[in-house]
Amino acid sequence: MYEVGDNVVYPHHGAGTVVSREKREVLGEMRELLTIKILHNDMTLTIPVDSIERVGLRTVIDEEAIKKVIGYLTSGGTAMPPNWNRRFKHNRDKMRTGDIFELAEVVCNLSLRDVDKGLSTGEKQMYVKAKKILASELMYAKDMTEEEALAWLDEVLVNQAGGAKKPATVAAKKPAATKPAASKAAPKKTPAAA
Repeated sequence: MYEVGDNVVYPHHGAGTVVSREKREVLGEMRELLTIKILHNDMTLTIPVDSIERVGLRTVIDEEAIKKVIGYLTSGGTAMPPNWNRRFKHNRDKMRTGDIFELAEVVCNLSLRDVDKGLSTGEKQMYVKAKKILASELMYAKDMTEEEALAWLDEVLVNQAGGAKKPATVAAKKPAATKPAASKAAPKKTPAAA
């Protein structure tokens, strides 16, 4: 179970730190709640403990999973529907799974398409969001600042695309010195590859 100080990932929003765990009365019923601070977008989420599994909350990836993420980012991409709206739905559905490897695949595919043919406005927004969510988890997993994690991700993407075009860097909202809170040692779960 998650405790204060644990680094976790909330699908659709990214990685953050559990800042409180408390019991509160909600609609006349006592509920145990986790409050999570998502650093990269300055968001605070409160989740009932009994809903953790349903929403897909999970621990931040470990070093072994980082290597697998790099493999996905440098895989050369996967087949995507040629029609932009089907492609958009395909990628959106992958992002909604909360699986880091699906997310890395989306980032890789959109990066390659951006270099090759360019992205529609909707796909550009999706690419920026996917990169920010992925970088938010890498920030905790690799003990980096937001800017360092985005720069590292951009470097991996440039190398996989043959350096043809540098991917657009997402400006971080926090100063470069912002680092995630250190997590106490907890067993890490590695998500299964899709």
